[in-house]
Amino acid sequence: MDIENTKVQMRKGILEFCILQIISRGEVYASTMLTELTSAQIMVVEGTLYPLLTRLKNAGFLDYKWVESVSGPPRKYYVLTEKGVSFLAELHGTWDDLHASVSQIIHPQTPQV
Repeated sequence: MDIENTKVQMRKGILEFCILQIISRGEVYASTMLTELTSAQIMVVEGTLYPLLTRLKNAGFLDYKWVESVSGPPRKYYVLTEKGVSFLAELHGTWDDLHASVSQIIHPQTPQV
């Protein structure tokens, strides 16, 4: 088994959740998301972000608006839809449960005698 492949798969598993979380803070430009994800070592491949944003948009979780830029072409800023907010809330619950389960396995409690 290749450890790097396993690490990549683990990151991919939480990528949607992280992207929706970033967008939940307010209107956000794709390069800002990419910078934050890369800084957090969640994603380092730019080609992964744009198809995922398109899938989330097509699923009704995101919307966007074009904003004129003084330094180049217009920029697309993403926001969550109501459906996206609900979906993110569900993911938060799942993350909390998953985190608790994995923590229980990684740090088992020693039974008190």
